[in-house]
Amino acid sequence: MAIFLTLALTFFNFVSANAARVVLTLYALELGAPASSVGLLGGLLFLFPLLLSWPIGASADRLGSRGLLLFAASCGTTSLLIPYFVRAVPALFVAAALNGLALAFFHVTLQNLIGIMSKPEDRARNFSNFSLTGALTFFVGPLVAGFSIDQAGHAIACLVVAVPSATAVVLLLVWGRVLPPGNPEVQRGPGGLKTLADREVRRMLLTSGIVQLGTDLFQFYLPVYGYSIGLSASAIGAILSTLAVASFVVRLFLARLVKRYPGEHLLAWTFIVGAVGFALVPFFHNAVTLAAIAFLFGLGMGVGIPLTVILMFGRSAEGRSGQTLGLRLTANNFVRVTGPLVFGAIGTALGLPAVFWINSAVMACGVLMARATPKEH
Repeated sequence: MAIFLTLALTFFNFVSANAARVVLTLYALELGAPASSVGLLGGLLFLFPLLLSWPIGASADRLGSRGLLLFAASCGTTSLLIPYFVRAVPALFVAAALNGLALAFFHVTLQNLIGIMSKPEDRARNFSNFSLTGALTFFVGPLVAGFSIDQAGHAIACLVVAVPSATAVVLLLVWGRVLPPGNPEVQRGPGGLKTLADREVRRMLLTSGIVQLGTDLFQFYLPVYGYSIGLSASAIGAILSTLAVASFVVRLFLARLVKRYPGEHLLAWTFIVGAVGFALVPFFHNAVTLAAIAFLFGLGMGVGIPLTVILMFGRSAEGRSGQTLGLRLTANNFVRVTGPLVFGAIGTALGLPAVFWINSAVMACGVLMARATPKEH
């Protein structure tokens, strides 16, 4: 029951979060916000996940998940009610900040719940189902957002997108007590610095960050490259959709792959596929070929992201899994904020092909790091 509730909460919360990104961005443009303001709006969505993921994970270990998730779902719902009642750009900034706060609590707490409720032999399967649920929300959320805006306008769309978060509030109020409690004794043990002092934890943080960096930059720069070679918007969208399809398909087999092959070997192959994908892009100008490359890349990165969660959970100390997963998300969000800035400068100075080839080299370095990572224990 608790696992199914966690997956349901994952679905409703992330449908709302993914839809909110689309609605708030398009609402800002509709209200006449300049590009710089829209960029700031997007940054606010990741501000609290960057700053708070680690302490939220530690709180989940001590306090349990029900209260944290209830707070997050309430923030998510409120964030989308504000722009309905206050139809101005400043209200959208408040909404984005609150939505990012909700996301920070959701991501760490739900991941941790999947890990602590799973027996070792079921962990890969449950994390696979969690990642599949998350992948589904990346499809459903924007679809709900776009349809709602077209049919009812931006303000009403905010109300529609608030419904999944409100549904999560109801689920937690009715069935939330089945979720496992926290352990207040955890705070008496060594703090988070000891977690960070573990060399293998630091290695896993770096490999996880490389996976996240590669995924984000490929999704960002492939459309830029497609535009530079004259591809239409529909062709670029179709290319990106093949990446999403590949990620979903490979996650159907994630549990079997983890049982059959050591985690660090799978992670190494993820980086190999990523390196090949980045290296090939600048050599081709055909949409079909680029779609095939994107599909290949999606097969690798589709494994990489959930696999780093599984491996990171395996590195966590007893009773400190939330803190460890929160640390991973802090590192990933740092990469998400800084990576585009760094590679944007590289692209400006050296051109787009250099961005892809340097990322290919980074992925190749990830192969060496993954090989040096010990097996999950």
